[in-house]
Amino acid sequence: MSASTFTLRRIDDVAEGEELPALHYPVTATTVVLGALAARDWRPMHHDRDFAVHRNGTRDIFLNTPNLAHWFERFVTDWTGPYGRLGRMQFRMLGSIFPRDTMVFEGRVTGVSTDDTGCGWAELEVAVSVDGERKTTCRARVALPTGDDDNPWDRTGERWRP
Repeated sequence: MSASTFTLRRIDDVAEGEELPALHYPVTATTVVLGALAARDWRPMHHDRDFAVHRNGTRDIFLNTPNLAHWFERFVTDWTGPYGRLGRMQFRMLGSIFPRDTMVFEGRVTGVSTDDTGCGWAELEVAVSVDGERKTTCRARVALPTGDDDNPWDRTGERWRP
């Protein structure tokens, strides 16, 4: 696909305080299990309901950490478009997410800058909630093109300082 097929979000298109469009996603047992399998996380609390309930004391199986990381990455890159490149991400899990929950991802831009190599950066605060209760908070730093001829994915070595 050519770049013209996608919306090209550049660093100049981003402003501090900008709200990212919310993402609502209904979680199923399949969401939980496939995420754990993709991460090769064979621990039973992510696929065996009886184990999760009776041995862990949770209400059901629940999302594992790599699966949740994927959802944060998806949320950020849905907003940036295909040229957004995640530089850093740090999150804090505050509660579990179970089948039959609807995850609601929300975020905002907390900073916009261009480093001395010419790489454009957006700093983001993101959170996922279920029924209005925050389950995980996240800070992310994502590189965005500075112009039509810039692609953060082409940056390597000294030109890439996440």
